[in-house]
Amino acid sequence: MRSGRAVERGSGRVLFGALVWVAMVPVVIAHDVISTKLLWTQEISRIVYTRCASCHRQDGSAMPLMTYEEARPWAKAIRDEVVTRRMPPWGAVKGVGEFRGDPSLSQIEIDMIVNWVEGGAPKGDEAYLPAAPHFDPPAKSAVDPAEIAVGTDAARVLSEDVIAAGIRPQRLALGSWLDIAVYKPDGGVEHLIWIRHWRPEWERTYYFLHPVRLPKGTRIAAYSGKPAEAAIVLGK
Repeated sequence: MRSGRAVERGSGRVLFGALVWVAMVPVVIAHDVISTKLLWTQEISRIVYTRCASCHRQDGSAMPLMTYEEARPWAKAIRDEVVTRRMPPWGAVKGVGEFRGDPSLSQIEIDMIVNWVEGGAPKGDEAYLPAAPHFDPPAKSAVDPAEIAVGTDAARVLSEDVIAAGIRPQRLALGSWLDIAVYKPDGGVEHLIWIRHWRPEWERTYYFLHPVRLPKGTRIAAYSGKPAEAAIVLGK
């Protein structure tokens, strides 16, 4: 009987150990399963270098994501941020105005990141890793550009022809929206920029991809749910 109990107790220990190991197996397998052909070294790093590296790098304004080891722990957070278009931070709604330096991801790029993350976020062969981008310090203008202030309280009517080089939203309330529209003397209407759900990190000058010519007599109006202002940056 004593030996039987000993065997029984020993079997219990073996069974318990086996159950613990079995319980752990799905976790290990789930972590290691790779179900995508998209790789960090070939596709995803190129998206990050192009769209994200200006901020997400050493000495940048956000945590670095320049290497696989830096990016991998953030994979699910990266997926969530790009799907909701919170990252890269930009603010200007697609289809209203065209701007230089727009880092916004295309739908194809978003889909690639999602598929990479949900497919196990594999690394790939470092032989295919592109060269990391180099960033020069921003050049400082020797002369402050001329500007035209416009607010939601009243529209501005141009007394002469001007060329609009960009727009800088100012004094927007968190989460508010802004629409800048111009009404030309010939009856043409153009929306220069539309921003939804304003966030402080979007504060910048949005420079047009092509300068906008505004003839004398053009009325510039700003619309928002709350008092807001913007500066029309003039070019030559």
